[in-house]
Amino acid sequence: MSWPQLEGPLPSGLLPDEGSPEWMNKGDNAWELTAAALVAIQSVPGLVILYGSMVKKKWAVNSSFMALYAFAVVLICWVLWAHEMSFGERMCPILGKPNFALGQKYLLERAKNWYIPTATYVFYQFAFAAITVILLGGSVLGRMNFYAWMSFVPLWLTFSYTIGAFNIWGSGLLQNRIIDFSGGYVIHLSSGVAGFTAAYWVGPRLSHDRQHFPPNNIIHMLGGAGFLWVGWTGFNGGSPFAANEITSLAILNTHICTATSLFVWLSMDMLVYKKSSAIGAVQGMITGLVCITPAAGLSLVYLFAQLYILLLFLIQTFGFSS
Repeated sequence: MSWPQLEGPLPSGLLPDEGSPEWMNKGDNAWELTAAALVAIQSVPGLVILYGSMVKKKWAVNSSFMALYAFAVVLICWVLWAHEMSFGERMCPILGKPNFALGQKYLLERAKNWYIPTATYVFYQFAFAAITVILLGGSVLGRMNFYAWMSFVPLWLTFSYTIGAFNIWGSGLLQNRIIDFSGGYVIHLSSGVAGFTAAYWVGPRLSHDRQHFPPNNIIHMLGGAGFLWVGWTGFNGGSPFAANEITSLAILNTHICTATSLFVWLSMDMLVYKKSSAIGAVQGMITGLVCITPAAGLSLVYLFAQLYILLLFLIQTFGFSS
């Protein structure tokens, strides 16, 4: 592909300087920092609000604090050892060597083959790691003691998340063997399996709590869900690590799939239960966000095929019911 030749000198704002070396693209770096901030907003305040409002009132503070605590502790662990265990030098076939990600020289050098500094890459990947642990925590809301959660977070990050990230995104066994555009395996599958396992071992809630489990604030629940949805713009849009065509496609795909999933879930609620449900709409929204993540950067053809199948399903369902 040939690039057009620019005539005349570059604007002064685009010229390399001490704070902007020749290898760094200011546009890519600005977008990646924005995307990382959007992913972080999904956790704080997004899931802090969502968790605190979707449970019973007596668990609201504990549930929100679990999310806030995990966000803080994951950052500390990430820069002290977990980032290098996920993306650093290989220690064994399935795990990287623990090391700091704090040195000025290391953080200001180029991140792999992208046009961003390593500091940006470290922060973006931290936001991914943090939301993974917090998503896992949703499985044990109202079940797990906070002090147990304090120990669980760094242990799971160290001995579970880093292995998945290293093998699929790093230099591990599954590198270049699995397509995971933005965390379908590393984030959603790992947090889902771990959450299911944790819920099993922690055990069920008390019988009287299971009988009636209303959210304590539906308005706040919808607000937290909104942070989660909009923040997914950075979740999938930041994965190309550049402001390019794939980024635009990934963002559009993300929102189309999410809106479709919400609409289908809401329609099925109206069909089966004869009324709409705000909680059902949030469930449908989250389902769409999760489903599109592994392949958000692929062609819209796949999405149109999914939309067509869903449309046929709705037509058949409503047709038979009438």
